[in-house]
Amino acid sequence: MEPGYDLFWLATGFSSDAELRALPRAHPRARNAAHVSQAYCAPVAMLAWHTAPLGVDIAVVETPDRKFAESICTAAELSMFDSCLDDEEVISSLLVGKRALAKALGHPSDYDPRLLESPLTWTDGAAGDLRSRELFPTPDHVAWVVWTEPAQNSADSPSSAAFTRRRAGLN
Repeated sequence: MEPGYDLFWLATGFSSDAELRALPRAHPRARNAAHVSQAYCAPVAMLAWHTAPLGVDIAVVETPDRKFAESICTAAELSMFDSCLDDEEVISSLLVGKRALAKALGHPSDYDPRLLESPLTWTDGAAGDLRSRELFPTPDHVAWVVWTEPAQNSADSPSSAAFTRRRAGLN
């Protein structure tokens, strides 16, 4: 079963990052769910909830720096994505997926992105008991939700990274 999630937008001229962070925290699902994850990238905030551990992240799609892209990739990702390490959507998606995965695994600062395989590389959005979904909440943002699910339900999980994988020429 996939987690639930909501996106929140602040109108132009919001008063502070605290106001953006308060939107998802006030959501009834945040108070009642077994597991909750939140991410913020003004003017968008994201909240996800599930019965099992999960992580979300969101970011603005930005012009990549190839050295930065190389610094966040595993050796397998460098090989897989070599021809598109200058593509802003691919690199943003790789990084955001890794950050959502790190949140799902525990404390995100405990994980080096060079050692985590991005959900963008997972077949059908699944790796062991982890599942993922890539989201495009606005034309300028990319988001990921990664959650834990028993492996026997893997056939129920749709591919979540098909769009970006096609863009990278991998499908």
